[in-house]
Amino acid sequence: MPLLLHLNGPSGVGKSTLARRWADERPGSLDLEADHLASLLGGWREDFSRAFAAARHLALAAAAAHLARGQDVVMPQLVTLVEEARQFEEVAERAGASYVEVVLLAEPAEQIRRFQAKSTDSDVDREIARQLGACGGEEVLRRIHDHLTAYAEQRPQALRVVTDGLDAPATYALVTAAVDRAR
Repeated sequence: MPLLLHLNGPSGVGKSTLARRWADERPGSLDLEADHLASLLGGWREDFSRAFAAARHLALAAAAAHLARGQDVVMPQLVTLVEEARQFEEVAERAGASYVEVVLLAEPAEQIRRFQAKSTDSDVDREIARQLGACGGEEVLRRIHDHLTAYAEQRPQALRVVTDGLDAPATYALVTAAVDRAR
């Protein structure tokens, strides 16, 4: 049975790194990043929120198509609304796939430190950093932490991985072990 693995967490916590490794180790798996899809839409720099909303819709459609072919999909995407997570679940259900959500958590100070240390090599990463800075920077990251924590309390089925003090390989080991137990 194909798997839709949703890596949920704040920017800088390691979702993209984990998703890339997951897909690299599972031939045929699709690493599907809505953030990067947004950059393929015209005008994305002028209105990233609008482009991202369209990109999320496209990502869910691509996930559905790939899952329907019997292939796994890993989606690194911050979600703090239960209704949005249900869209991921519905895509998996319609495709006859399993859905596993892993919420990657970090304390606010650690989350802020990681975000500030995050590479801005790509246009998308630079735009996200610019947008977060324009909206309040550290204050916004703390709000994201609070929203994600409240969200996780509403999602008892979601697996939680606390990443404080862990590097990417250690976090990956915890994620893969948790997903293996859940399947």
